[in-house]
Amino acid sequence: MGMDPLVAALKVAGSGLGAQSERLRIVSENLANAQSTGNTPGAEPYRRKTVSFAAELDRATGASTVEIAAIGHDQSAFPLEFQPGNEAADANGYVKMPNVNVIIEMADMTEANRSYEANLQVIKQARDLISMTIDLMRSQS
Repeated sequence: MGMDPLVAALKVAGSGLGAQSERLRIVSENLANAQSTGNTPGAEPYRRKTVSFAAELDRATGASTVEIAAIGHDQSAFPLEFQPGNEAADANGYVKMPNVNVIIEMADMTEANRSYEANLQVIKQARDLISMTIDLMRSQS
């Protein structure tokens, strides 16, 4: 016999909460380091982190849950800014800046936040349905 579908829904939504929470952490780290240059001339600045998700089969419930597959690094080029006074400036006065686009990070944060909220709503609904089921069973005994 399989696990109760409501418990499976809780498991799936719980995995979604965990994944989106980690995604928000990575986005926050990217935003916090959007201006983090190297300390020496020509040094590499902060490299944007990325998150990859994967579906995992939860053997106990038979449900497909979401997991973090990998935390990678965006390999796009570092933009150059002319900042001759910066300690990380090269001989021509250019500094390699992080490959973090604040607008993209904010959009990613909004999307992660909405996904987190949706998973939270699923958990609330499943909890309410489980509670209603228990109440029905009590009233019939």
